[in-house]
Amino acid sequence: MRIAACRYPLTTLGSFAEFADKQARLLQHARAAGARLALLPEYLSLELAGALSEAERGDLAASLATLQQWRDDWLGLYARLARELDLVIVAGSFILRGADGRYRNRCDWFGADGRHGFQDKLQLTAFEKATGLITPGEHLQVCDFAGRRCAIAVCYDAEFPLPVRAQREAGARLLLVPSCTDTPAGATRVRVGCLARALENRMFVACAVTAGELPWSPALDTNSGEAAIFAPMDYGLPADGVLAQTRPGQDWAIADLEFERLATLPAQVANDRDWAAAPPCTVGGGASP
Repeated sequence: MRIAACRYPLTTLGSFAEFADKQARLLQHARAAGARLALLPEYLSLELAGALSEAERGDLAASLATLQQWRDDWLGLYARLARELDLVIVAGSFILRGADGRYRNRCDWFGADGRHGFQDKLQLTAFEKATGLITPGEHLQVCDFAGRRCAIAVCYDAEFPLPVRAQREAGARLLLVPSCTDTPAGATRVRVGCLARALENRMFVACAVTAGELPWSPALDTNSGEAAIFAPMDYGLPADGVLAQTRPGQDWAIADLEFERLATLPAQVANDRDWAAAPPCTVGGGASP
């Protein structure tokens, strides 16, 4: 399966129509390159705040509340593009208000056959906690795309091995990571997390990122990192684990994932099979006298 992970070029847009045109152009490019699945980055919906007044878009609480007016348009847009392009679209994340007034960082996915699902972010960053607006998700899920079982870990979630391990044990062989990081250190943490999840689960991992600057946005002001697609570091696979990675000016990292070959390649190490319950741990660790 050929997949594409986006290094999403942020711009100030004046309307939802401009946003929709941008999505269509980007996703058409991915499909023209042969991709059957396209991954967009975390916090993608916040780019829509560019259509708000200067005061409103600079206020995270006000902008999140106003963005809810576009939720149905958002769902309709990606459902239509998935159908028209015959493409699975993992649409980054939309900060969705719940019945309790709190928000979830939700990653929606759309199948070309009309299916729609989502994965909420489970682990909140210090920034998200400090806003007092966002609450963590509660459910971990897997989903089937083009006959392949996949899972989603929203940005920081990819840095935690046990939830991803549970998704792997539920059959996932591809982990999709929509991310947004504002420092090189943050981008490195997500990258290292993705490489580690690929290694320990013997699975493919794709990461999308936001790129550029939106000085008016409390969440998207500065952005770091490159989109990439990773594999385990083993026989017949890249020694550094990198199947594809964007460079400045590129919008998509694209790679062909050979699931059957990954399953049958001889393994130098087999972390996924050698994973075992931790032995009892004692304080001190020394031998008895």
